[in-house]
Amino acid sequence: MRFLGYMVGALSLLFASPVFGQTDAVERNLVKHVEYLTSDPLMGRKAGSEGEKLAAKYLYQELKRCGVEMLSGEEGQDFYIVESGDSLKSRNIVGIVEGYDPELKNEYVVIGANLDNIGTHILTVDGKEVNQIYPGADANASGVACLIELAKKISSSSFMFRRSVVFVGFGAKEKGMAGSWYFVNRSFGHKDDISMMVDLNMVGRSGPGNMFTYYTGVPIKDITNSVNRVSNKLSFMRPVMGVGRVPSSDYLAFYEQNIPSVLFTTGHHADVYTLRDNAESLDYGLMEGVCEYVYSLVMDVAAMDYKVEAPVRTQEVEGKVIYSPYEVDKAPEFFKGDERHFLEKWVYVYLKYPQEAVIMGVQGIVTVEFVVETDGSVTGVKVVRGVDDDLDREAVRVVSSSPKWRPATKNGEKVRVKYSLPIEFRLKKR
Repeated sequence: MRFLGYMVGALSLLFASPVFGQTDAVERNLVKHVEYLTSDPLMGRKAGSEGEKLAAKYLYQELKRCGVEMLSGEEGQDFYIVESGDSLKSRNIVGIVEGYDPELKNEYVVIGANLDNIGTHILTVDGKEVNQIYPGADANASGVACLIELAKKISSSSFMFRRSVVFVGFGAKEKGMAGSWYFVNRSFGHKDDISMMVDLNMVGRSGPGNMFTYYTGVPIKDITNSVNRVSNKLSFMRPVMGVGRVPSSDYLAFYEQNIPSVLFTTGHHADVYTLRDNAESLDYGLMEGVCEYVYSLVMDVAAMDYKVEAPVRTQEVEGKVIYSPYEVDKAPEFFKGDERHFLEKWVYVYLKYPQEAVIMGVQGIVTVEFVVETDGSVTGVKVVRGVDDDLDREAVRVVSSSPKWRPATKNGEKVRVKYSLPIEFRLKKR
């Protein structure tokens, strides 16, 4: 039966090629999406802002126009973020294209991209305040634009997809990936039936430093095999496997729930979170290639006779087992709270923004990895995705100085648990 599933996928790829056909039309659509999402009225799409709401409304309308069955209203599935005592309202936009297989249509491939960026920043120029808008073309209008074009193609060829495909525009990625966390932990009632999650983040830049790359956290055999099958057919867009530091993005919320997840990206660059990240800076031919590749990969996975095997994340270091938070019976607690409580009540309380970084206007998200030991102490603190040497050092300092946690337990025994947390450095408006 597995052989039959692979043959269906191979035949689908054969008859669907070329996947997107009218190249000029697809590129024009991608440009249109990005130009709207980066336009001044959206004011940089900061989480919880009117601009993010407009981006969500745009995605809803485009998905509906593509023939996607919407699972959220135009206002989206809303959730709230508490920041400095204020409550911010954000939202996810969700739609589905149902698979044709009577049984496998109840399993899902989720494709997502975050809607938000960092908004605006006020500068004083010649004694006058100037409101600078960060367009966020590659962060992440590029991913949302590709999400729309993928939805259009998958909706029009739904007869090729055995499993159902869910499309999600996540709100508040720049606020600790709150939207993806809410989706997988609160709003989507079938997370155990997700075969794979695909995250599209920063997929619009080309050049020697921006290779088309995929990350899966730990190697996942079924995804690797699917990538190889698709790459053999679409050799012009063969992605490289990401190594080293793992990027912070919405796929991590799924990964933490042991859901097979893959991030596609063309990588970080100096223009991200700057005024230079505008619509003119993207390579739309490359973005169409990304759409074509992801379409083929999703079709391949949707055709399998079995679900993608979940990642194996338990590690053994120097003879000692280290678990991930979801593998234990009771996760570590920081003063009766979880890792979010740790961020809110410790990290962001005692974090000191390096003065040199303030002067230079450096901001971003530093992802830090650490282990909560069996005695509750925090060890092995290191940066797995950095922004700047000063910010990286400060993130390590504040996590390393953590008071003891209540350790995790598994089968009645205290065990070690590894965390990976995003720490946000964001300059405040003056």
